[in-house]
Amino acid sequence: MVPVSGTDGVEKIGQAVEDIGAYIRRQREGAEVSLRQLAKVAGISNPYLSQIERGLRKPSAEILAQIATGLRISAEALYVRAGILEPRESSPVLDAVAADPDLSERQKQVLTDIYESFRRGNVAETSASGSSAATGPQDAGTDVGGDIPTDAVPRSS
Repeated sequence: MVPVSGTDGVEKIGQAVEDIGAYIRRQREGAEVSLRQLAKVAGISNPYLSQIERGLRKPSAEILAQIATGLRISAEALYVRAGILEPRESSPVLDAVAADPDLSERQKQVLTDIYESFRRGNVAETSASGSSAATGPQDAGTDVGGDIPTDAVPRSS
């Protein structure tokens, strides 16, 4: 076992704060948004955003969500970078959805939920294919065509 000094955890947190700040700055510069514009959209002061970008302040999850909205990127991406969330299993489909600037956060979440529902349905179908439980496309849990799990179809009120 490798001994860990009491300052290692503090150093890792400090590194995470610097990393999230540098990431936010790269995203802001890539989107060609000024610090002042992003601060206004995010509802925070210019100096506070500057301190975040320089790694001097650790933003809360709420502030990260506001910054993500201002940058039109996924709040989840910022949460992962900040160490608030564990990274999801990588998927080219989910990565493309998360990176699409033309989708709102709500639309991204709905597409992700539907995609994951399809994948869960396929795993369940594969594991049930050897048993008598699978009776074909008319199973409860799929639509008439058998392609869309009913838990993925939005219900109208």
